Amino acid sequence: MVSPVASGQARPPESRGARTQEKIEQVTLALFADKGVDRTTIGDIARAAGIAEGTIYRHYPSKEELIWQLFSANYLRLAARLDGQQAGRRGLRSKLAVMVGLFCSLYEQDPDMFRFLLLVQHGQLARVTEDMQTPVKVLKAVIEAAIDRGEIPPQDPEVATAMVLGMVLQVAVFRVYGRVTRPLGDFAARLTAGCWQALGGGAVAQ
Repeated sequence: MVSPVASGQARPPESRGARTQEKIEQVTLALFADKGVDRTTIGDIARAAGIAEGTIYRHYPSKEELIWQLFSANYLRLAARLDGQQAGRRGLRSKLAVMVGLFCSLYEQDPDMFRFLLLVQHGQLARVTEDMQTPVKVLKAVIEAAIDRGEIPPQDPEVATAMVLGMVLQVAVFRVYGRVTRPLGDFAARLTAGCWQALGGGAVAQ
């Protein structure tokens, strides 16, 4: 599968079919970033990948299924990576810093995949099931644990999660559309501080 969202573990040798699938996904992400999801056709993907349209349909029954496979695989990988990063840190502020930093670095590592996840999420989240570990669930669990520890004031964890995501994602949207031109990593420390303050960090007597 595509994406540096995955960990840097070495892969076993791939079959020809797996290599074809990876090529399809790579060119699909590039076309989605260039033309948009709605304007990209299966024919466009086949031509860019240098394969027949029928080859794509052997891997994906429809364009919609291709979009879902790309979204779900990379979305869940991102969740796993966020969870692994935060698990090695102590304290909410440190956990926020590593998660915000990872998210900010994602755009610079793979802008096509970043744009895809960010811009198609609203059309795909309805297919996410309760048993799937998502970035939203990871962040919510971190916030709930911080509330339980008394690290931040009691609050609605859903609202708290939405505030943090909104703060980070809106800056990312501006980066995607060129309104923010500097690397997102340049703002990671400020975003972390803003998230910490929005959650009431420092307001609880230790």
